[in-house]
Amino acid sequence: MSDATRPSSLRSQGVQVTLGLLAGLALGMLLSQQSTPTAITGGLLATLDVVGTAWINAVRMTVIPLVVPLLIVGVAGGDDLRATGAVGAKAFGWMLVLLVACAVFSSVVSTVWFESLVLDPAATTRLRESAKIDVPSSDALSVRTFILSLIPLNPIKAAADGTLLPVVLFTLLYAFALGRVAETPRAAQLSFFRGMADTMLVVVRWMLALGGIGIFALATVLGQKLGTNVLGAIGFYFLVNIVLHLIATAAIYVAVAVSGRVSLRDFARALVPASVVGMGSRSSLASLPAMVKGATDVLRLPPTATGFVLPLCASVFKLTSAIYWVVGALFIAKLYGIDLSTANLALVAASSVVLNFSTPGIPSGGMLLQVPLYASIGLPVEGIGILIALDTLPDMFKTLLNVTADMFVAVMTVPRAEVP
Repeated sequence: MSDATRPSSLRSQGVQVTLGLLAGLALGMLLSQQSTPTAITGGLLATLDVVGTAWINAVRMTVIPLVVPLLIVGVAGGDDLRATGAVGAKAFGWMLVLLVACAVFSSVVSTVWFESLVLDPAATTRLRESAKIDVPSSDALSVRTFILSLIPLNPIKAAADGTLLPVVLFTLLYAFALGRVAETPRAAQLSFFRGMADTMLVVVRWMLALGGIGIFALATVLGQKLGTNVLGAIGFYFLVNIVLHLIATAAIYVAVAVSGRVSLRDFARALVPASVVGMGSRSSLASLPAMVKGATDVLRLPPTATGFVLPLCASVFKLTSAIYWVVGALFIAKLYGIDLSTANLALVAASSVVLNFSTPGIPSGGMLLQVPLYASIGLPVEGIGILIALDTLPDMFKTLLNVTADMFVAVMTVPRAEVP
């Protein structure tokens, strides 16, 4: 591309959403300094909240219409269904490798780091008294409920409710079945779903073109809620959580460079829009369309990666749990003056790996899943309420790690011969 036709860097979607995020956070934190928000400030925040929520809803509405055709084409459009199954197994293998590595890393580093934490008794008392948690019924968190939730009575209703994992499993079942029907009906359906996927990618590009505005609105509201007062025990918790997530994210970039499968520059460029959308919305699912676009347009990964592995990762893989479960348990133990033994910490780390793929589809499900675990190792269950209340800022960096890990798994499942 010549310099005359090369788009300005300021017009890049990645640059626009990044600037929107930084400007929004700065404005929000500035507004948070007002002891009593003025009518103008309140009206501005209310308007930006509507704008940001409308934009993120517009992005979310593309997820299932994009995921379904991509999965069907990625699975049934291949020449060998066994090869597709092997790709899925390889993806889960990489997920487990990353989870175990992060769990071991966070357990070792966090334990040493938390030894330096000295808490003010008065401050910790106020923090403990603020803990509120509505613990769901044991049935809502049971293995039985999770397994039954994977098999929707009505796949259309599951799609309408936005419960992605049951939709993904049903779509995979449909796609593998389509791969076994006669050539003529299979080709007709694949043609339709390819057209649907291409159309949805156009819609995604339109939504992301408005990303700078949407992210600015979301970040302003978020920055006003966070403020700048992140000192003491809360600041320490934020610091440990954020630094460990950033180290893990950086480690994935190093692994990409070492693997040599794709250019590190292209990997970063493909992830910028998805990363910023994810941090702004605090949802790796909301960033899935941007991930697919980056993997398709920048990395030029094959359909098995863009249409099969990425939706699968976004549905079931949360690498961040291997970090924040450990950090959260150590923080709550310190906050309540409880000595968390090495064996119990190891149990927390192991649980973050084993239960990673079984997060229930309820608000704060990843944290509420720890309720039985806390009870079994002697940590107060109400401490989870504190972690939920403090999750806003760390969740941005948790989402960044999840998005980066999803793209890494997609890259690593592609045979070297198929990497552009």
